[in-house]
Amino acid sequence: MNGGNFAYMLRCADGSLYCGWTNDPERRVRTHNAGTGGKYTRARRPVSLVYTEEFDTKEEAMSREWHLKRLSHSEKERLVRAYEESRAQRKDGP
Repeated sequence: MNGGNFAYMLRCADGSLYCGWTNDPERRVRTHNAGTGGKYTRARRPVSLVYTEEFDTKEEAMSREWHLKRLSHSEKERLVRAYEESRAQRKDGP
């Protein structure tokens, strides 16, 4: 997939999870940590990127963000754990 549109989750300093969408996850993390991202994250810095999912279109990424925001905290945590495990397996793969 080469869409360059991402739904993402950040872990805030207070342990909460923030969901958003962007076309550049690393740059977006920098803006959040600079205090110019979302109002929610401004008081909960630093933040770290814990989940990304890439989509072909902006609309798909925005739709996924909408669905992520409606998950319970425990559902989001399960998604983050599965994401981290899959990344670890890819690093350790052949």
